[in-house]
Amino acid sequence: MKKYVLAINPGSTSTKVAVFNQNELVTKHSIDHSTKDLEAYESMADQYPFRKKTILQWLKEEGLELKDLKAVVGRGGLLRPMPGGTYKVTEAMEEDLKVGYQGEHASNLGGLIAKAIADEQSIPAYIVDPVAVDEFTEEARISGMPQIKRRSLGHALNIKAVGHRAAEELGKGFNEVNLVVAHLGGGISVAPVRKGRILDYNNANEMGPFSPERTGGLPVGDLVKMCFSGRYDHKTLKSMLRGKGGLSAYLGTNDARQVENKVNAGDQEAKLIYDAMGYQIAKEIGAMATVLHGEVDGIVLTGGIAHSDYLMDLIKDHISFIGRVFVYPGEDEMKALNEGALRVLNDEEEVKIYEKEVKMND
Repeated sequence: MKKYVLAINPGSTSTKVAVFNQNELVTKHSIDHSTKDLEAYESMADQYPFRKKTILQWLKEEGLELKDLKAVVGRGGLLRPMPGGTYKVTEAMEEDLKVGYQGEHASNLGGLIAKAIADEQSIPAYIVDPVAVDEFTEEARISGMPQIKRRSLGHALNIKAVGHRAAEELGKGFNEVNLVVAHLGGGISVAPVRKGRILDYNNANEMGPFSPERTGGLPVGDLVKMCFSGRYDHKTLKSMLRGKGGLSAYLGTNDARQVENKVNAGDQEAKLIYDAMGYQIAKEIGAMATVLHGEVDGIVLTGGIAHSDYLMDLIKDHISFIGRVFVYPGEDEMKALNEGALRVLNDEEEVKIYEKEVKMND
């Protein structure tokens, strides 16, 4: 009897894999790829037969047979803007993943590898809530400058996964609740989620709270002056905004645990900066609650920084009046992929077809 779901999450130099029996994790592994191996391929899409081979070898070593799989699910990539959900990997989706419709990225390989393995057993291949999820209202796209449109880019997979968890704790379906979800990692995304739909985001690369390594939103006048001061080139400024911003810029580390240790040791500068990050996160949550007209069933704090009790308590002090607060530390993308596949396999959710959900003629 077929009973396993294989989940695949490709990264730039590794491929994470996991096997589940319903919600139970059977085994997982991160397959590392050498730079030499990957340099042999001209494009990201060209890597998928090689990565597929390494996954099949790992399954063999684990004593797992393909005939025991009931589905394969991969991390979704930079596809056309699309509603969230679990999607069947179709030929049209494969084509967009191969060309990198919104750019080349390792996550584009997830659906390609899933389909290649699944086809060998005539079982379904899925992706779940890719980065390309776009459920914005039209108002949310307006930036204030006609030449720039606000884009929907965020941690959709984890935001929706923890949204399902919070809804379950509330005794309701995900499509019945209004939530504000704050994904707190190297970048910070805060999203108002109305009945399963992500209405807005702060793009973690460009807006919202500063984070361990990103500046978030900045006073644009001062930023423009820096751009034309002659002191910085484009590459340097980009790294200051993303990679060397936030906690890293102020305190020399992007590790929130190290910052918290400094706070606990009495470092007042570290406390000011760490408290300011918590303040900005809380302020963004409050702003997103207005998108839901204050009708908030719960606020979810998730991601790696949610392990910090100090910061969670600080944020709760600011936001607990808005609604019940749920804290789900860390992010488990493999679990989220499996849960998305199971919702379809268990007939809890209808599978989506890519070419029916996106604009294919542009």
